[in-house]
Amino acid sequence: MVTLKGDERLDYLLAEKLRIIQSPTVFAFSLDAVLLARFASIPLKRGSIIDLCSGNGVIPLLMSAQTKMPITGVEIQERLYDMAIRNVEYNQLQEQITMVHGDLKDAPSTLGREKHNLVTCNPPYFLSSSREIINPNEHLAIARHEICCTLEDCIRSSSQLLKQGGKAAFVHRPGRLLDLVTLMRKYRLEPKRLRFVYSNQGKEANTVLIEGIKDGAPDIKILSPLYVYDQQGEYTEEVREMLYGREQ
Repeated sequence: MVTLKGDERLDYLLAEKLRIIQSPTVFAFSLDAVLLARFASIPLKRGSIIDLCSGNGVIPLLMSAQTKMPITGVEIQERLYDMAIRNVEYNQLQEQITMVHGDLKDAPSTLGREKHNLVTCNPPYFLSSSREIINPNEHLAIARHEICCTLEDCIRSSSQLLKQGGKAAFVHRPGRLLDLVTLMRKYRLEPKRLRFVYSNQGKEANTVLIEGIKDGAPDIKILSPLYVYDQQGEYTEEVREMLYGREQ
């Protein structure tokens, strides 16, 4: 049994055969979370994983289907942390996934510096300089705008958490690509893999996925573009497989 609060609902993560608690007024994950969980180079045999800005725990849940390695999610909002805890418990993943209620800026001190193999982060996309455009809903505002953390905070903490040779993967908007690369190099995360995501062919990229290696050598690979929709407006085969699993 699962306890739902307010307008929460219980959705499926179909490819993983898991369930997830969501709320339209508190937090509901987007395709970006799925893309990041699929893009990141997940350790399979040894190591540990940290997910920053974890929300309701969707990325740890998604990654748990790909590895048995321990995963820790960090979320600053108590309401979202509570959802994440219930998601982990409902899917009986307490032995693999641990949720931490706290500030990602404190994560290196509480979770260990230069200790982990992979850090993932789906950070707030928008600057907080213009209060007029910020969502009046506090939960959504914090998730989408740099109110509790900046992009630099996310990248700094990611680097501090990683052991040498560890990897950090981020999803963001293409307009912040130069900020991503500049900050990653500032904090010893050499960009190694880059992929642009497009809603469909003929459109500008609306999402960028980037992964770096701590103290890695310069050599970035630009991966093939990922299109979300085909010409008929349906999910492309690659995205459909991400969401629903491989057809038998």
